[in-house]
Amino acid sequence: MHTLDQAHLSRLPSSIVRPGYDRTRVRAGIAHIGVGGFHRAHQAIYTDRALARPGQEGWGICGINLLPQDAAMAAAMKTQDGLYTVSEMAPDGSHVSRVIECMVEYLYAPENPEAVLAKLSHPDIRIVSLTITEGGYLLDQHGTFNLQNPTVAHDLANPGSPQGVFGFLVGALARRRKAGVKPFTVMSCDNLRHNGAQARRAVVAFAKARDPELAAWIEREVAFPNGMVDRITPATDDVARQKLRELTQVDDAAPVICEDFIQWVLEDDFRNGRPEWDAVGVMFTKDVSPYEEAKIRLLNATHTMLSYPAYLAGLRKVDDALHDPLFFSYLRGFLDHDAGVWLKSLPGLEIPSYKDKLLERFGNRAVGDQLARLCMDGGSKIPGFLLPTVHAILENGRPYHRIAFFLAAYDRYLKGTDEKGQLHTINEPNARQLLEPVMQSSSPMTLIQLKEVVGSKIPAHQGFVDLYLKLRKQIDEQGVVATLKSLDPAKETPPSARA
Repeated sequence: MHTLDQAHLSRLPSSIVRPGYDRTRVRAGIAHIGVGGFHRAHQAIYTDRALARPGQEGWGICGINLLPQDAAMAAAMKTQDGLYTVSEMAPDGSHVSRVIECMVEYLYAPENPEAVLAKLSHPDIRIVSLTITEGGYLLDQHGTFNLQNPTVAHDLANPGSPQGVFGFLVGALARRRKAGVKPFTVMSCDNLRHNGAQARRAVVAFAKARDPELAAWIEREVAFPNGMVDRITPATDDVARQKLRELTQVDDAAPVICEDFIQWVLEDDFRNGRPEWDAVGVMFTKDVSPYEEAKIRLLNATHTMLSYPAYLAGLRKVDDALHDPLFFSYLRGFLDHDAGVWLKSLPGLEIPSYKDKLLERFGNRAVGDQLARLCMDGGSKIPGFLLPTVHAILENGRPYHRIAFFLAAYDRYLKGTDEKGQLHTINEPNARQLLEPVMQSSSPMTLIQLKEVVGSKIPAHQGFVDLYLKLRKQIDEQGVVATLKSLDPAKETPPSARA
């Protein structure tokens, strides 16, 4: 078994692909907050490619984690000098394993918040990128920033020792402004519509609460490009970690497994420079919105539609669900008749072939994505991923049986057991407090009246509410599979049905 750190980098097996640049010459020009599997399999891959090009040595990454639960990642990155392996798995079972060398620094904020502020304030850092999850932006359905969040309140009261992402971003920008240092670009890599605009809204709202003049400077001087990111990257559990050790023969405490598909569409709004990502596969565009919309309405929404019904039915792997004809047909119907009808093909993204490719990707046996991962954070995902499609369906009188079934399954999932009575952890990091009444309620109406999650159109649509209640009862009496088999859009939702 090969050791993974800077001293042993040249001794890795020849089967491990290396990027082909001199890592000792690279310095960090990007700080990334939220070092997890997705960032390391996506943005870091593109950056690794760019660093192999001449003159790109100033675009290495300084990884930063902020949360107590990131302690294991912090330990791994420190021990391994920021190195890790990524194994890209194709549907046909072939794979490529590579070592990623672009993370040349790493900081763990709970140990030394001042070191993080100092790094973000340094002129070398010209981009700060984020993967902090959809709910991490603390914006409600109206785009209002949550100033009452405990971490936000702490950071506003203690600007010299922040704990949260906005305390660090705004604190560092304040230092740069005072020192006359050009601001960094803030680049969201999360699955949000207009993720750059969302990041701007959150950062500026925090800054206004701290210093209105600073907020005005940020609005005027800081770039927040929108981007669409795409690569299925399961969480690496102990089973996957052992599988990857055997596959790579590398003793890696933080390996990543992902599919072989990768995509990044990005607006070219970087006022302080950027790597040559356009030369290594990133598609730059003036307006990323239609690409975001297509990806979120298709990939992310379909993942969400699958999650709770399949998990309740006893399935645990995404690929197992896709190889089940019933669940495959359910997702095919959602893509073709619910989400896909509102979208048009784009340059580099043909909607019919994209839908086909999605189902192939979800069914990739070699990736083995977990349904439990898809079940995380439904209270944040449903409003962002599903509601635009739901609203279009209701406004246009189209069948809504799949959506009603999905919400009935979500309500059942929130009771904390699957159909066999096995307990599961309800992982709602951003909407837990909001969903507590649903989890404790014996009435399925509690969820359907929660406008922060299901929006305002569903509770006002009596036909939808009636079908939802019928399906919720049927799931209790007959189970998810029998209920899904019974769905009949022609019978249950007449085309003219309106609120």
